[in-house]
Amino acid sequence: MRENSTEFVERRDLAKRNPTSSFGFGTQSPNKPESGLDRVRAVAKRDSRLQFNNLYHHLTQELLVKAYYELNSNSAAGVDRETWTSYGSKLSERIKEIHERLQQQSYDLQPSLRIWLPKPDGRKRLIGIAALEDKIVQQALSWILGSIYEEDFLGFSYGFRPGRGQHQALDAVYVAITQRKVSYVLDADIQGFFDNMQHDRLLKFVEHRISDKRTLDLIRKTLVAGVLDEDGEWSESVVGTPQGAVASPTYSNIYLHYALDLWVNRWRKQNARGEVYIIRYPDDFIICFQYRSDGERLNLALRERLSQFGLTLHREKTRLMEFGRFAAQNRKERKMGKPESFDFLGFTHICDVRRKDGKFKLTRHTIAKRLRMKLKGIKLLMKRRRSTNTRTRQMAESGDEWFVQLLRSAGQQRFFERFSDANL
Repeated sequence: MRENSTEFVERRDLAKRNPTSSFGFGTQSPNKPESGLDRVRAVAKRDSRLQFNNLYHHLTQELLVKAYYELNSNSAAGVDRETWTSYGSKLSERIKEIHERLQQQSYDLQPSLRIWLPKPDGRKRLIGIAALEDKIVQQALSWILGSIYEEDFLGFSYGFRPGRGQHQALDAVYVAITQRKVSYVLDADIQGFFDNMQHDRLLKFVEHRISDKRTLDLIRKTLVAGVLDEDGEWSESVVGTPQGAVASPTYSNIYLHYALDLWVNRWRKQNARGEVYIIRYPDDFIICFQYRSDGERLNLALRERLSQFGLTLHREKTRLMEFGRFAAQNRKERKMGKPESFDFLGFTHICDVRRKDGKFKLTRHTIAKRLRMKLKGIKLLMKRRRSTNTRTRQMAESGDEWFVQLLRSAGQQRFFERFSDANL
């Protein structure tokens, strides 16, 4: 009974219904021949213990072209300073060159460009931007790995998977808290996850399903390519994978599948007294419990488990709290304050009641820090645009012919409609 309710909350059936087109191969039809990765996925589904020893030949020119078109055309350039548009001007020639180097096993990845992005709490997040051709190779490699591991990943894993995302993860949280026997929530935070993934551990995890040496060597190359600071200083990648790299989400899911998911799933079946639900996206996760004792025991065991793989739960951000349909009433009877709230996937989750009948309601608000940062960014953008529009108007009204021609060449027709020919 408990396993059935768990499967319902964690929606494993979503992954089972995912069409192969989720990996970017177009819509399937009865008349369309089965692709190589379709067959890989079918075999992986049929035999969960099979090791694949011949995957490298799936890195075809066709797959590399599809990987190029899958990339974000507006993403920042890496150390090669190559944009999506400029690279596509000679796409067929460049794809052929990449393919030849891959088949000759002479393809070496360039270091990722390391930049810092501001976080809502005032700190900065380190991300890595790969060269464009490396993004293509990583995307194709992620599809190959995904064709195998999408059949292995458990239902409560939602991060960066086809047909799954934040909305499905938040739905699972809602179902668990409002419809299941949940009275406690463990809000877990892995400290610096992407920076602390151990390369040797990840490769050993991959070797559970892949024995193809050429594929394993390519994965290793993506891990040790190094990073280049904005000042041009190169540093070796000994541990971790750049957050923001195309292959990083796939690597993170594989790493946590073995380090966390399988272990938690086994623990709740063998050791839990009551119901236990976990929702993960991708390194952020919460675990819901029926009994506090289960939460306390799992919290201790989880810290020890993750430490074996170089990971640490954040001491301040990881906490077990009373939360659920009966949390407010139980705390009131014990003369305690309101239940704590927790943040997950951009929303603060709060125990609340409906006005019409006083029954429990799970309320969500955008995390205050993120909302303030977003509003601040919008304010700065509006200020810049007002300043730019004022200067533009002044230059146009002054009869600056060079500037007028520049605007016309840029297609600024709406701007000119606001002025008469006399003003211009």
